[in-house]
Amino acid sequence: MPEDTKPVFPKNFLWGGSTSSHQVEGGNYNQWTVWEQKNAEHLAKNAESLLNWRWNSPVWPEIKKQAMSPDNYISGRGVEHYSKYKQDFDLLKSLNLNTLRFSIEWSRIEPEEGKWNQSEVEHYRRYIAELKKRDIEPVLNVWHWTVPVWFDQKGGFKYRKNLKYFNRFVHLIAKEFAKDLKYVITLNEPNVYASYSHQLGLWPPQEKNPLSMARVYWNLTKAHKSAYYLLKHENHRLQVGVASQLANIQSKNPHDLFGEMSTKVMRYFWNWWFLNRIKREQDFVGVNYYFTDYYNGWFKHSNPKVPLNDLGWYMEPEGLYPLLLRAWAHYKKPIIVTENGVADMHDEYRRWWLEETIVSMRRAMSQGVVIKGYFYWSLLDNFEWSQGWWPKFGLIEVDRKNGMKRRVRESSKWLAERIEKLSP
Repeated sequence: MPEDTKPVFPKNFLWGGSTSSHQVEGGNYNQWTVWEQKNAEHLAKNAESLLNWRWNSPVWPEIKKQAMSPDNYISGRGVEHYSKYKQDFDLLKSLNLNTLRFSIEWSRIEPEEGKWNQSEVEHYRRYIAELKKRDIEPVLNVWHWTVPVWFDQKGGFKYRKNLKYFNRFVHLIAKEFAKDLKYVITLNEPNVYASYSHQLGLWPPQEKNPLSMARVYWNLTKAHKSAYYLLKHENHRLQVGVASQLANIQSKNPHDLFGEMSTKVMRYFWNWWFLNRIKREQDFVGVNYYFTDYYNGWFKHSNPKVPLNDLGWYMEPEGLYPLLLRAWAHYKKPIIVTENGVADMHDEYRRWWLEETIVSMRRAMSQGVVIKGYFYWSLLDNFEWSQGWWPKFGLIEVDRKNGMKRRVRESSKWLAERIEKLSP
């Protein structure tokens, strides 16, 4: 058997896709829904300046019309995954994927403070059962950035006194679902949420307050720790962790003292600060990887100009390899790549991205790093938060103008073949 197709991934390796409730379900009502309605006109009017100022998208001429329409910034019907999930599970299975990471929408379960919607609990119970019926491992993500409107009106995670409401929600999740699960992710990218929502002011509640950002970030460590023990109490075999966005942060010039200092500071505060606080309360290290960032001088970004994905993000998929080595060196715990993908409307780079990612994982595993799974973001084209509908991350294309028709992309077919060759 040729070396490049020799099976190296264990039989129980998790090959998966990812979704989050607000980005695919449709029909949600939470703090993001309210924010979308208030800000759609502003986002559309300023799309060109916002997008090019932050990322310099190479596909702007093609997506300009959509990006400058307020409809682009309304999640609305989503991709109707709430009703079409069985079809989506069948498509996932056809791609030789054996697991799905998904989130439960808190605002569906507890739309009003203290009032549980049992019919929604049953919906997610059926959802999990349909995954298991297909031998697809369900990996539940408790919180993926959205909260009920009433919780947001209380100040959300900015106030420690509000953690009791989140704990109550987690307790219900644990009681209702823990026995049917092997893996749970408590929080998605707490570093991104705290900075974008409370420091940069780009997402709801659009604060620009470093103190608020620090408070939210700290409180999310407390939220995770409480959730960890609540979940383990219901099922002590449950594997619990966090999906943290980690960047491969490098100095552009190894002889640049300020660049080296910037790199060390950013690696610590962006990558390791949160994980260090919860290292006793994680059974695996969840790694969301999209970015390799180079610094030149004192905190000055200096990334190469090419290649860029549709969002204008510099692409270096092989940057996952050194990040896996560092995460393993820090914690010596199994790693799951909980998110990793590329915005690529023409399906031009996705196969290359996937191939380099697999090579990076194989290299790390050959050096003793224990990797238990890989989840591509996203299973479906979805609503990309403040960018709306135009970025296309999905393994499966969704035509929202033609009855939500699904179509498997060519790169996804390649991935399915590759998984088959690399699996025992």
